[in-house]
Amino acid sequence: MSTVNIPRLDLNNYINGSTADRKQFSDDIGKAFNETGFVTITNHGLSKQLIDDLYEQVKALFALPDATKLKYEVPGLAGQRGYTGKGKETAKGFKTPDLKEFWQIGQTVTDGSAVKDQYPDNLVVDELSVFNPTTLDVYKKLEAAGKHLLQAIAVYLNLDEHYFDDKVHNGNSILRTLHYFPILDPDSVPDDAVRAGAHEDINLITLLIGASADGLELLTREGAWFPVKAHGEDLVVNVGDMLQRLTNNKLKSTTHRVVNPPRELMKNSRYSVPFFLHPVSNMDLTSLPSCIDEQHPKLYTDITAGDYLDERLREIGLKM
Repeated sequence: MSTVNIPRLDLNNYINGSTADRKQFSDDIGKAFNETGFVTITNHGLSKQLIDDLYEQVKALFALPDATKLKYEVPGLAGQRGYTGKGKETAKGFKTPDLKEFWQIGQTVTDGSAVKDQYPDNLVVDELSVFNPTTLDVYKKLEAAGKHLLQAIAVYLNLDEHYFDDKVHNGNSILRTLHYFPILDPDSVPDDAVRAGAHEDINLITLLIGASADGLELLTREGAWFPVKAHGEDLVVNVGDMLQRLTNNKLKSTTHRVVNPPRELMKNSRYSVPFFLHPVSNMDLTSLPSCIDEQHPKLYTDITAGDYLDERLREIGLKM
């Protein structure tokens, strides 16, 4: 498996490093995103204490009674805010829903931008006074880290370093808190039911804050599944389909999944918190001219980020 390039990169080398450090970071993340679509990131701005506090709140949220959680499931929002219950989301191309439930937090616009009218308000968890301020803090720190990562990617693509800045400012990003719930009787679920079926992410990049158990795997170019593991509090960062479209497949949105544990461990919960970095809805995802040539003909039709998101939400069963 020597072809699996998932480097561990220090984001501080890009933010505060020398010219040589910054170029090396940009080259390294670009190479990995071209080859495997995955990196791990350290010095990303989230302290261990904040990550611990986040997971404490996430576990408390999903420990609430189902009847309590269901009052936060809002019809018409396509799961983009609040709670989405068990059996609701299905990976594209699959018929059996994933074995998970989740809660989503969206953008909080504070600068008076008119884009605020496009976003529904986040739901406040009445039972957990610390949940909303904790997740808002995490959201803003991951958004800032993602902006720096996109700057490094822009440099790799020979774009202006700040190419993505205005496109992700007040973007339609989502922080998802996930609970892969316990299965006390594995024989009670369909044989093809998994925690998260093989899929690609919709957005520009995803920043994943660890997980409480193993299970994340990526599909290599050779067609083998390879486990993705982060060190300590490192983030796992991967390319989404929007960035793949924009770069005409120069950067790879790699298929990945979350597999079930051994049967004896199915009775244990697994928690995970990905941040899906989205641009504003009117961003044009037309492939960059610099990524198109005779050897790499244009692969995708032109579309905006908002229209593409709607298309994908319908495909995974969250929007009718």
